[in-house]
Amino acid sequence: MAIARLTWTHPETNESMSYDLAEGAKVTIGRAASNEISVPHVTVSRQHAGIEYTDGMFLVKDLGSSNGTFLNDEMLNSEFPLMTGDRIRLFGPEILFTATLDDENPTQPQPPSTLPINSADRPASIGTPHLLFLSGSQKDITVPLGMHDIRIGRATQNHSWEIGIQDSSVSRPHSRIHKVDEAWVVYDLGSSNGTLVNNVRVTEKGKILVDGDVITIGSTMLQFRL
Repeated sequence: MAIARLTWTHPETNESMSYDLAEGAKVTIGRAASNEISVPHVTVSRQHAGIEYTDGMFLVKDLGSSNGTFLNDEMLNSEFPLMTGDRIRLFGPEILFTATLDDENPTQPQPPSTLPINSADRPASIGTPHLLFLSGSQKDITVPLGMHDIRIGRATQNHSWEIGIQDSSVSRPHSRIHKVDEAWVVYDLGSSNGTLVNNVRVTEKGKILVDGDVITIGSTMLQFRL
């Protein structure tokens, strides 16, 4: 069953192309027809990039291409986790990565669109944040928060949330991180074990995150960094 999809425009025919990714997928992308995804373009190497499903995430890496592989216009120097909406650029041609939706999952409650934020609670500076896994099988993996609304839950074969965690104590889904005005706020989505920030349980109003906060989801700890 497909849990993610790659879409791109064929460089010769301008036809819209797609390739579905299932749990455990391992694909190569390049100019040669022998790749699972063939992109016949002069700037693309014969075997340019690879995508592999590992520990509940799809990781992309460059395969020694001549012109480099870029993720959201940043050149890849090592393998990196993909999030829905990410753009993989093979120097010229671009491939869009999206998580496919699971129609069987019930609609989860949405966080409030606004949250009163006191000036004293605002972070001193706002950048492009990321989550660093501090424990569990995904320890040391860094996940950029490239969207303003990100759901986190247990990694399953057909999950539709943006970040999957290999942890049986994590609910499906568990938490949501949402950008409100200039701040990032974490909410619990009615999980079985709750969401904690610095060992304090997150209430229904959510918790504003600041640089260095440790978020506990199930038995997995992640650090929020700006």
